[in-house]
Amino acid sequence: MPSLRIAFCCTGTEPEPWLAGLRAALPQAQVALWQPGAGRADYALVWAPPQQFFDEQPQLKGVFAIGAGVDALLKLRLPPNATVVRLDDAGMAVQMAEYVCHAVIRHFREFDVYEAETRQGHWTSHKPRKRADFPVGVMGLGVLGQRVARALSQFEFPVNGWSRSPKALDGVRSFSGPAQLDDFLAASRVLVNLLPLTLDTQGIMNLATLSRLRPGGYVINVARGAHLVDEDLLALLDSGQLAGATLDVFRVEPLPPDHPFWRQPKITITPHTAARTLRATSIAQIAGKIEALERGESVVGRVDRGRGY
Repeated sequence: MPSLRIAFCCTGTEPEPWLAGLRAALPQAQVALWQPGAGRADYALVWAPPQQFFDEQPQLKGVFAIGAGVDALLKLRLPPNATVVRLDDAGMAVQMAEYVCHAVIRHFREFDVYEAETRQGHWTSHKPRKRADFPVGVMGLGVLGQRVARALSQFEFPVNGWSRSPKALDGVRSFSGPAQLDDFLAASRVLVNLLPLTLDTQGIMNLATLSRLRPGGYVINVARGAHLVDEDLLALLDSGQLAGATLDVFRVEPLPPDHPFWRQPKITITPHTAARTLRATSIAQIAGKIEALERGESVVGRVDRGRGY
């Protein structure tokens, strides 16, 4: 494909390994790091691009986000005819399953409590808890959510799933749509959020919804910080309604030093590292999709701008 031109515009990402990988995967294409005033491209790989990039590239045929989320991207004025594509896995699903299973098991087995006690020199044994008393609700059953739900079921936790439209997964009790959200929450003690961020899901984890979890509920947020109302989580932790939370994403990142989450011992914080983009896998996936689009074929991961994901 000698006439193809590909622009790379990814803020905070070291460009050279990506450029080298793309050139190797698409040897007949011209691949370049975008600079203001650069020539026009056919396809673009982006992460946190400036509006100027799209203003200068109205002819783009395809825009590839090098991550699973596209909420920030869709806030920009994008070329009207460009196909927007997100990574549908690229090695992130298994990482996400690892992270969530670790967080669930750490809470269920009280490893966090044991860690605190042993640091104080206490040798204490706790009564084993029953998995049946810790049903896990996975909110969002896309590629990542389905992988997480399957992994949790392998550890024999009761697993509930909630999604916008009905989904059928082996070993998962499925709920769908706004009408079944309350039932989903009431059936869950641990809540895992893997929803895309849209106008409908912003602030979905709030005082009303989190209060519907079973007593002693636990929250794991690995989607977007804006899904969670911070003040409501803190209030429910202080009251004892919730037992704790593991948070990987935040409304402001890095999390400001004065944020109260740092001072709440019931919250475990990780720096947006639950599932990282794997470069080689991502490049292979993107190259294949560019070739498919050039052949006029459909590709997995195409974003519906109206739905927001």
